[in-house]
Amino acid sequence: MSDPSNKILKLLKKDKRYKFDAYVFVFEALNYAHEVLRFGEDATPDVETDDEPAVRTQSKSSESAPIERHLSGQQLCEAIRLYALEQYGYMAKCVLNSWGVKSTADFGEIVFNLIEIKQMKKTKHDRREDFDNVFDFEKGLVHEFKIIAPPQTGGA
Repeated sequence: MSDPSNKILKLLKKDKRYKFDAYVFVFEALNYAHEVLRFGEDATPDVETDDEPAVRTQSKSSESAPIERHLSGQQLCEAIRLYALEQYGYMAKCVLNSWGVKSTADFGEIVFNLIEIKQMKKTKHDRREDFDNVFDFEKGLVHEFKIIAPPQTGGA
């Protein structure tokens, strides 16, 4: 099995728009979507062909047989937004921008770059445009950020 990092490093030489961290973050957000948000738990019946690779990952069931779980572009964008807010808080937009990511369309470019190097798969219905204008970065990453005060304990 080839190291995904090497494939991404080769990709970065060809497409310099996004930093390595942006690709890693998309993988982490996909895992967050599956494990925390429970997105993609329903099976996707689409048949894939080699010339139509779209956004799927494999995970193991309790019997260790790999199962494929699929997210739409919109679902992945929402998972990315929530994960970015959890990880970086009010600085989420700034961090993503520093990696070259300025809109949800950039997530589509990243995902389809990963599809091209066979690090992600897609269904025949997935399109790069599914990531366009899913949310506005200013509104979704700055204005919707909320600081939640910890509960007060007795004393003082």
